[in-house]
Amino acid sequence: MVEASPKVVVVVPTYNERENLPVLAGLLADLDIPNLHLLVVDDNSPDGTGKVADELAEESEGRIRVLHRTEKDGLGRAYVAGMTRALEEGADVVVQMDADLSHPAAVLPLMVKTLLADDTAVVLGSRYVPGGSTAEEWPWHRKALSAWANLYVNTILSLGVRDATAGFKAWKAETLRAIDLPSVHSNGYSFQVELNFRVVRRGLTIKEVPIRFEERIKGASKMSLGVQIESALAPWKLLRDGRRRP
Repeated sequence: MVEASPKVVVVVPTYNERENLPVLAGLLADLDIPNLHLLVVDDNSPDGTGKVADELAEESEGRIRVLHRTEKDGLGRAYVAGMTRALEEGADVVVQMDADLSHPAAVLPLMVKTLLADDTAVVLGSRYVPGGSTAEEWPWHRKALSAWANLYVNTILSLGVRDATAGFKAWKAETLRAIDLPSVHSNGYSFQVELNFRVVRRGLTIKEVPIRFEERIKGASKMSLGVQIESALAPWKLLRDGRRRP
């Protein structure tokens, strides 16, 4: 009897990504990953991304599904909704991936292979391990801010990873269940940090593989001042709450 391949579900939140989404769907379809699925979580995009996602789903023979949400209330909430749906539908591996093509799809097979090779709980696509890099288009101050943010987070929380704010991740389903995903309430980059913190607190293993992070070509960045402020305060809140728990 041939053993079935693990079900890998890539969760992609979207808001005004109608130009990028079909490109990403094509890149994923070309990967050598059996039983790969795409779950689009659209937050009622005004530009019609949800309709584009529905059209892609109709042509995908069941490999693409769409979760429509009625409002835009943050990246973290979109990811929790999508990852929860993926678990409900039997995912063995859940991948977080941005829709803006900044995360290189070509690295995904290595991430999944690394995740499934041993007891690793989550694999990060990392800009800051040997072989990784940020976009050449980034100005020096943006690169400096990103590097400082990772140093800041690790100094406070001792996560032991180079890219603590990474948003390209491959998770084992049991890891997401172990960290109590539905109880996560942070957003933006702080969402990524909180998930890492929960993994580390449970003594689980995080591994990093190098990626080249690309600048988005189409559309606008979703980074707001509010998200930046929340991200700066989040490590202290996590540290405080962590000390209160047994």
